[in-house]
Amino acid sequence: MFRRMRDSKGEAAVAERPIAVVPEKAAQETAEQAPEAPKAESSRELASSRLQLSGSAPMPQTELDGDAKRRRRLLSLRVDLHRKLLESLNLSAIEKVSENELRSEIGEIAREELATSDLVLSRVEFDRLVKELVDEVTGLGPLEPLLADPSITDILVNTYNQCYVERGGKLELSPVQFKDNPHLMRVINKIVSAVGRRVDESQPWVDARLADGSRVNAMVPPCAVDGPLLSIRKFSKMPFTVDKLIQGQAFSEEMALFLHACVRTRLNVLISGGTGSGKTTTLNALSSFISNDERIVTIEDTAELQMQQEHIGRMESRPANIEGTGAVTIRDLLRNALRMRPDRIIVGECRGEEVIDMLQAMNTGHDGSMTTIHANSPRDALGRIENMIGMSGIELPLKAVRANISSAVDLIVQVSRMSDGKRRMNSITEVVGMEGDVITMQEIFTFARQGTDNNGRIIGRYQATGIRSSFTERFRQWGYELPASLFKPEL
Repeated sequence: MFRRMRDSKGEAAVAERPIAVVPEKAAQETAEQAPEAPKAESSRELASSRLQLSGSAPMPQTELDGDAKRRRRLLSLRVDLHRKLLESLNLSAIEKVSENELRSEIGEIAREELATSDLVLSRVEFDRLVKELVDEVTGLGPLEPLLADPSITDILVNTYNQCYVERGGKLELSPVQFKDNPHLMRVINKIVSAVGRRVDESQPWVDARLADGSRVNAMVPPCAVDGPLLSIRKFSKMPFTVDKLIQGQAFSEEMALFLHACVRTRLNVLISGGTGSGKTTTLNALSSFISNDERIVTIEDTAELQMQQEHIGRMESRPANIEGTGAVTIRDLLRNALRMRPDRIIVGECRGEEVIDMLQAMNTGHDGSMTTIHANSPRDALGRIENMIGMSGIELPLKAVRANISSAVDLIVQVSRMSDGKRRMNSITEVVGMEGDVITMQEIFTFARQGTDNNGRIIGRYQATGIRSSFTERFRQWGYELPASLFKPEL
């Protein structure tokens, strides 16, 4: 149906050849007899390392080498077959057929190719090969199983032969490999071209996203010395709600109740934290408190916010084209957003001179706006804003800059990724005002760390500091009566 016509002589010749797919037992016996193609067991190297650690006799190195050699042959075969599939399949018709039909057609082509090869596959290996080929044609090849695994949160590819994944906040080496760096480059180009971006020698880095909103960053030679580097921050298919974050002990119910009042009463919120600390997840969760009758405009470098309201205008920046023109920056989008009658403006991250326009928006009628910033503490967050304003080239007295910040930012939510890999909201701090040249703040909630258990998990609790919110009267005027006990510390 979707396959191009092939030469009849070639097809007849192929039909006469035997198909090199045999039952599992026969394939194992054949593999044992062939010194260059020993049995393929994906867990053999891991088992060998465990034996070495336990003091048992390690597996012979020749057997390990043969096992690795067979895996490399299978990987090479898969890439070669993928190249032939691109020539044999009508790619424009692939989207119109079912997965079973596509799998059947690819299986037929794979059998014909194996008939000319001396590589013998078991039925299990053949089915796995066909699945990998389907992933190569319709998806992202070796990355597809990792993207489908819900326990994986990050995928980190260090050149073609090394791939790490993060599970439960801990990194571990994955058996996934690419054939070579060109194979990895094809996958990277497939990702970035889908969102209208490019990566090459003249533009060796790129930020992009997958269809599900997962964040992608790639770096290629000459800036990547040993080969292409690819990082994927996966997004959960089910957005993290406030209830889920409370259940996961990311923050407490009391903190959620306070934040709900802050967002509803349109306080300007700055979410601060280090890389991978959960800033975007926290921003998504807090945005769920916004009522459905407000107009929201989101501005991001790569669209990844998962808003749950209906009235949303989403905008995304654009890099320059190959001639170096046509760039659309976050600051350009922010200026345009002010003319779109938004009730709230949400910026995915402030990292440059756009912070000036963000502060101006917060100060000129767009109360309840939110953004994130890279910083290790609430005080550092304010200092980073000062630095970004200074780097923009606008010369203002330091006191004027700080006065602008203190009047724009009402609340700083500090999140962090701690040593056990768990992400926690370790501080909620209010910006009170100015005392001389210093911005004054008061911490309302904090995470009190008490130690670690035998498994390395951090033991602690969320608690109020005992300071009553300076916005209590504002909450009351808006109809939110927070109990006084909410701000009392536990003894």
